[in-house]
Amino acid sequence: MLSNKVKLTGKDILEKEFKTSMRGYNPDEVDQFLDLIIKDYEVFHQAIEELQQENLRLKKQSEITRSRSQPAPVPAPQPVAGATNFDILKRLSNLERHVFGDKLYNE
Repeated sequence: MLSNKVKLTGKDILEKEFKTSMRGYNPDEVDQFLDLIIKDYEVFHQAIEELQQENLRLKKQSEITRSRSQPAPVPAPQPVAGATNFDILKRLSNLERHVFGDKLYNE
């Protein structure tokens, strides 16, 4: 993934040779500086590897958590027949009383 974007490796830096000229850089200073760069590259590479592993671990953990948190579908509660019939009869009685008045119940 990241290896496609990185152009240099620690080995590339170590094996790099520069041409010298009359007024060129001090080769020892260049070598010391390149040694520091190589160490940094190794630290960065190690950190990237650790972060990629942690990223994979967290993705798996997230998938597991998501699958556990999805509740199972709960069937809708079925009304009890006796209670429903009683409610219907009570409503019917109230409706009769309202339509016909108290004549039916006072006689």
